[in-house]
Amino acid sequence: MKTPLYFVEREYPVELATLWNAWVEADQLQQWYSPEVLDTVPNSATSDAVIGGDWAIAVDVSVNGFNAYFWGRYTEVKFQEKLVHTMFYSQDELEFNLRGDDQPYHVIEIDFATRGNNSWVSFTQFGSMDPEQAEATKDGMESYFNSLEKYLSSND
Repeated sequence: MKTPLYFVEREYPVELATLWNAWVEADQLQQWYSPEVLDTVPNSATSDAVIGGDWAIAVDVSVNGFNAYFWGRYTEVKFQEKLVHTMFYSQDELEFNLRGDDQPYHVIEIDFATRGNNSWVSFTQFGSMDPEQAEATKDGMESYFNSLEKYLSSND
């Protein structure tokens, strides 16, 4: 059994379909998938939420002198229940544009459920990372979830 590096979970006061679509539709990812103090790189999001489909997004971290590029392939898709995908990372735009999958990667599992009148999502990251970096990455994902909350509440 694989051991997670960390997980983040949250409930939102929206229908499950709304939460699911925020994760799988590229135009929606483009609007929220970044830490609260940052933004996505314009027109960087793609998502084809089928097994073997691609996803990608870039986060503008120019305040620190770089952009963070993320991409991968969906390996499991259970409608409004679960997404599993690989996640590659680079700070190199050319590498992002080529989106090669011949380097080390992490696995992301995103689980969804209805909880009463709310919808729940859990993001779990698997792979190799030192404990301090894993804790910082978890804190970063908490901020992504805060961005998601703002996005969902502004689209009620």
